[in-house]
Amino acid sequence: MGYLEALEPVDGRRCFRLNSPVDGAEVHRFSVDTAADVEAKVARARAVQPAWAATPVKERARLMQRALALLVERSDAIAQELTLETGRASLDTLMIELFAVCDSMNYYSRRAAKVLRDRSVGLHLLRHKKAKLVARPLGVVVVISPWNGPFVLSMNPTIQAVLAGNAVIIKPSEVTPMAGLLAARLFADAGFPEGLVQVALGDGETGAALLGARVDKVSFTGSVATGRKVGEICGRNLVPCTLELGGKDAMIVCADANVERAAGGALFGGFMNAGQFCSAVERIYVHADVADAFTKAVVRMVGELELGRDLGPFISERQGPIVAEQVADAVSKGARVLVGGNLDRGYFQPTVVAGVDHRMALMTEETFGPVLPIQVVKSEEEAIRLANDNRYGLGASVWTRDTKRGEAIARRLQAGAVTVNETALTYGALELPFGGVKESGVGRVNGADGLLNFSQLLPIVTDRFGLSTEAVWYPYTPKKLEDLRKGLKILFGTVVRWFL
Repeated sequence: MGYLEALEPVDGRRCFRLNSPVDGAEVHRFSVDTAADVEAKVARARAVQPAWAATPVKERARLMQRALALLVERSDAIAQELTLETGRASLDTLMIELFAVCDSMNYYSRRAAKVLRDRSVGLHLLRHKKAKLVARPLGVVVVISPWNGPFVLSMNPTIQAVLAGNAVIIKPSEVTPMAGLLAARLFADAGFPEGLVQVALGDGETGAALLGARVDKVSFTGSVATGRKVGEICGRNLVPCTLELGGKDAMIVCADANVERAAGGALFGGFMNAGQFCSAVERIYVHADVADAFTKAVVRMVGELELGRDLGPFISERQGPIVAEQVADAVSKGARVLVGGNLDRGYFQPTVVAGVDHRMALMTEETFGPVLPIQVVKSEEEAIRLANDNRYGLGASVWTRDTKRGEAIARRLQAGAVTVNETALTYGALELPFGGVKESGVGRVNGADGLLNFSQLLPIVTDRFGLSTEAVWYPYTPKKLEDLRKGLKILFGTVVRWFL
């Protein structure tokens, strides 16, 4: 029996039963939304969105604070439901899902009015004009979220989109449907307009229907393969999209690193959520001078971990064989498993692999499991070269006692974000933009202006003095041509240009 089991259709709709990754017990049953269902949800969202866009931002923020209060009040029950659905360690659920979502709701609702207010803009040449930037909602936003962080990756973009004045349809992974339902229920119970935040349940067929519904933006988090398809459809339809895709984050341990801290960071960065997050530490390059001490510290710390308490099972049953195959491939090419390495009833033991190199999939392809492959390097230059030798570029980390050196190395890494002596926090640092380069994605979420990612910045220019005509309007005359020539030479050919 799989985690997700197809049932007999009901009323023409395909149905699934979701079973626990821990013990196989039934968790939830749901029916798949059809293309007609999706069309109705989009129409409903379009109907309710204009009134929401006209709602003052402060009122939107007030409702978001009410939703936050409800989330805190229900946090234990919601955490229990999310843990039941994913099987993950309880602390992971609280930290990754609940704490992060509470922070997002509070952070953006407290700043929304300031970020979304009209902004006056001074024009350097056209000083006889007034200009402002007006943030307008896009309309209907689709949020497609994955199974590894189903609640936070549904809620965080939805929070920003809703505060910006949009309606949202959440399409959660078919492996974790409850997370989407919990999100929509929270907004409804907090008093948001009916139909403003909806959920479309199903698999790729439902996602394709949403993408074909000509919505106004798509926020997608998931695999590179699916992300390419989403990007292609959005490109054909000229719909803006944000694609947060896979990662193969490199960790560079310099010769002067604090070995104990680096080892602890490797464990947390590699094993949190059983390694099932896109910016997990998935390959380590350690300087030969500290390689032995670092590796021993990592192996020692792994011995203190417990399955169930510290690491949950794979949330998707398809992930286990992928990780096991990568480890087996590495061993067949000369790598050594120092600890762990076995898949047992959906759990993968926390694993450390030495003697790896770039011939192995374990060092080049996304693993998405609790495995730390360690490659010894002779210099920082070699570590930088190897770190950049990958088709992904989501995150990276550098470990050194010299923070200036760490920052210098960080500037040379092909990654969307780099931490020094820290790991696994960039998505949760809401002041910073989050996203990848290369095949790790397109666009950014979060950041100080994260709300503007779900807005159209409309420039409005008005005449300041009410003139009846302009100097370059028709008819074109010899005098106008000569005045423009003189103006060009004066403005850009003299010291005047330094004052523009």
